[in-house]
Amino acid sequence: MRLLHFADAHIDMANYGRHDAASGLPLRVLDFLKSLDTIVDTAIERKVDMVIFAGDAYKDRSPAPTFQREWGKRIMRLSQAKIPTLLLVGNHDISPAIGRAHALQEFKTLQVPFVKVLDAPALLKPDELWNLPIQVIAMPWVSRSGLMANLEMSAENPSDIYSNIESRISDLIDGWLEESDASLPIVLTAHASIEGAKFGGERLVMLGNDLVLSGSLVKNQKFNYVAMGHIHKPQDVNEGNQPPVVYPGSIERVDFGEAKEERFFVIADVEKGRDTKVEWIQLTGVRKFIDRRAVLKSSENVTETLKDALPKPKEMPEAIIRLTVEYPREWDSLIDESALRKYAEDAFELHLVKRPQIESRVRIPEGQVVSSLSPLELLDQYFVSAKVEHGDDLKKLAQEIISEDSSDT
Repeated sequence: MRLLHFADAHIDMANYGRHDAASGLPLRVLDFLKSLDTIVDTAIERKVDMVIFAGDAYKDRSPAPTFQREWGKRIMRLSQAKIPTLLLVGNHDISPAIGRAHALQEFKTLQVPFVKVLDAPALLKPDELWNLPIQVIAMPWVSRSGLMANLEMSAENPSDIYSNIESRISDLIDGWLEESDASLPIVLTAHASIEGAKFGGERLVMLGNDLVLSGSLVKNQKFNYVAMGHIHKPQDVNEGNQPPVVYPGSIERVDFGEAKEERFFVIADVEKGRDTKVEWIQLTGVRKFIDRRAVLKSSENVTETLKDALPKPKEMPEAIIRLTVEYPREWDSLIDESALRKYAEDAFELHLVKRPQIESRVRIPEGQVVSSLSPLELLDQYFVSAKVEHGDDLKKLAQEIISEDSSDT
């Protein structure tokens, strides 16, 4: 079995640049569609036995019809080529409201040939996979609220909730592995985080709101391949061992957190009784993100100093560039933004991020000494002097951390 695995398409990430006059689509959307076309073309040219998309077709759960049309065109090409295709539902595809349709629903509703939407945990055997000699365990994005409702759990202790959910998932997968046909290869596909995986700079999930699968669960040697989605940094979490536990990463750079990362999709040769071979295929022509920073230490030749901080002219064509500048507030008028934009006119887009600095000193009330103040009192004075937003919330968090630390010791 030759499988093509990709994930995190996010084709409607139109947060930079202009629109294309011919198609009317944002140029950044065309970047994502170009990568998606490369993936579909490769699947057809290499005559793969199955395509697994491991979740997050769009940036949110309510994509515009135009973007749904463009995604549908590419999936229909796979259908027309009679390539079995599995579409796993990710956290950006699913509605937070119970009973609402998810972003990939139309393929299920219309029963598109050779396309199966995986929107619930399941063990799929050959008779559900177009009689292919393979088995697939599907674990789409797990909605905490939905599982809490089904398990009749309260939201009082999130850590207990996640521990309970992880235990239930582990038991479910172990049961399916026992039920599976030992003579056929078995693949796990999931949209989730894995303990020990490295996040990219994008970090689209919030710490504390993300279900994390244990490494031992996904590295079970009964699996022949694990096709993951959700984390944008390309990686094999079980590198050098079997089974490969692969995050192919997003198909285009989403933001500056991914500026230094290349983009990939994967072809895996899966055969029972043999090590799975993984081929990482780099997506070429991905738009460059260049992130630069400058700190102004002199009020002379400011424009030239900032030009020197930008990439060389030959590096700038069609790149998305961010220049973050730190400087004393009184020098604000010295920054000639129009001159910088003229210098970077060959770039796809220039983001100039100004960060004026204000010297702020914490003044201790007369008659007090630092040693007489508690850590929380010092923190409070700092928040006031620095005009920190949400200071009260941060103090509560600090109190919790200090209390936990005290209880540990």
